[in-house]
Amino acid sequence: MTYRIGFIILLLLWGPASLRAQEGWRLKTDKDGIAVYTRLFPESKFKAIKVDVEVDATLSQLVAVILDVNTGAEWVYSTKSSVLLKQVSPSELYYYSEVSIPWPAANRDFIAQLKAVQDPHTRVVTIYGPVFPDYLPEKKDIVRVRHSEGKWVITPVGGHRVKIEYTLRADPGGDLPAWLVNMFVTKGPYESFKKLKEQLKKQVYINAKLPFITD
Repeated sequence: MTYRIGFIILLLLWGPASLRAQEGWRLKTDKDGIAVYTRLFPESKFKAIKVDVEVDATLSQLVAVILDVNTGAEWVYSTKSSVLLKQVSPSELYYYSEVSIPWPAANRDFIAQLKAVQDPHTRVVTIYGPVFPDYLPEKKDIVRVRHSEGKWVITPVGGHRVKIEYTLRADPGGDLPAWLVNMFVTKGPYESFKKLKEQLKKQVYINAKLPFITD
């Protein structure tokens, strides 16, 4: 049971806002073209993660997958459910997700906003997703994640490829010990990004064109 808890929790993939610093990251996993880094920040006992990977996709294709939150359980590791709550605009939404945790620990859930913004000059797309823990009432026997921050930075590199830098800091809440969470922090991100590569190949995303994205 314990071997899964850490990396499940820190894979709350849709975390919000930017990280303050990029120095200090330590490479922990580098296989299948997916590099996962970790680091500690002074104000938190839980390790932050950073994932660097290049994928075969257009900007629209990748953003379409990320914003298709109803299919999150297909590729985001240990996601039990992922449901759209409100579509604010084509580039902004709110959604609810529940993360499965092995017994006897309680499942976690979170409510997040996703908002995609593209730089008109560089065409780099940044997706922010702050959590809104009080957007919905808490559910019985599920621990609400109240603190999380991260972002997607998606850069076109030519040849129908994009580079992804994904950063996440999250506090799973409840009584999960930090040492256990930190021990398995890299497994979940690696598994999710491996599945993301397969998700991008699905026909529904192959020819995706988004009105707010210039490919």
